[in-house]
Amino acid sequence: MAHAMALGRRGMGQTWPNPAVGCVIVRDGRIVGRGWTQPGGRPHAERVALDMAGEAARGATAYVTLEPCAHHGQTPPCCMALVEAGIARVVAPIADSDPRVDGQGFEYLRKHGVVVTTGVGADQALMDHAGFFLRLSQGRPWVTLKLAMTVDGRIATATGESQWITGPTARRAVHALRASHDAVMVGAGTARADDPQLTVRGFGARRQPVRVIVSRLIDVPLMSQLAQSAREVPLWLCHGPEARSELRSAWEGIGARLLPCQIAGGRIDPLAMLQTLGAEGLTRVFCEGGGQLAGSLLLHDLVDELHVFTAGMALGAEGHPGIGALGVAHLDEAPRFELVDVTREGGDIRHIWRRKGNG
Repeated sequence: MAHAMALGRRGMGQTWPNPAVGCVIVRDGRIVGRGWTQPGGRPHAERVALDMAGEAARGATAYVTLEPCAHHGQTPPCCMALVEAGIARVVAPIADSDPRVDGQGFEYLRKHGVVVTTGVGADQALMDHAGFFLRLSQGRPWVTLKLAMTVDGRIATATGESQWITGPTARRAVHALRASHDAVMVGAGTARADDPQLTVRGFGARRQPVRVIVSRLIDVPLMSQLAQSAREVPLWLCHGPEARSELRSAWEGIGARLLPCQIAGGRIDPLAMLQTLGAEGLTRVFCEGGGQLAGSLLLHDLVDELHVFTAGMALGAEGHPGIGALGVAHLDEAPRFELVDVTREGGDIRHIWRRKGNG
């Protein structure tokens, strides 16, 4: 099962709106087939593993990281494919809460004589599929917030200079994080100040994450790198109703997709914005700031995981803070996270924190 989960994680960022599933088929103590959900969500992990196993699948055990699907989509359901291949036993950690499945895959397997074992590796599977389940239950994707800061919590100098606070090893780790998410998101201020590409580089040919700009007025230069590459790599703009029609037309004309969002307190409502992204199929979003967007997400308890890269430098009070105003008057009002891991990334330190209740 651990091997199946490792395979499933290879598909993270590539399979939305489907979950990133892994499958290992074992017969007589030997792996005869393995696979993971392919880019775009098809074919499913079970189909890939069954094709590799061929006739060796008959009488074998399939380890799958999520209940096999039970609904007809672009392909027949995986539970049916497993039965037809002669699989004798299926081991899966958890049920798929998608109402089109939700126990029906297990039921079909048992009805056709397949032994079903559940609960193996359930905690890890819940984490691996957390974004998929959040989209089903709350209509929003999992949100990972990245902060690259100095030891005194600054992300740029007083003049706005920010490249580079952290070193090349940390930056490569950030590209790996981008690669494991469906979308990379920034606020309009970061898009203007840094003129980023927000693509995954250094990991070979792959399906690029959607680039998302949160900009109430769409006040981002049309000559930016994001704008100029909108036809090559998906670019979505979450904007408010007051964005000028000529700007909307201009962005659509260069290939960007516009997503109108609700406004609350003079800013884009972060929950409504994330639910808009969830409705478009996104299950995992990687937010790279800036400070105002980070603060808004934290204020509304919408950050599921924090990756904080800390560099050994200080910029002082005049530097730009990594997180915007939260209005915290008392310590018990502050957003709190549980420490998951601490690693060294070259000359920098990465802390991984998870929102309490997220495993």
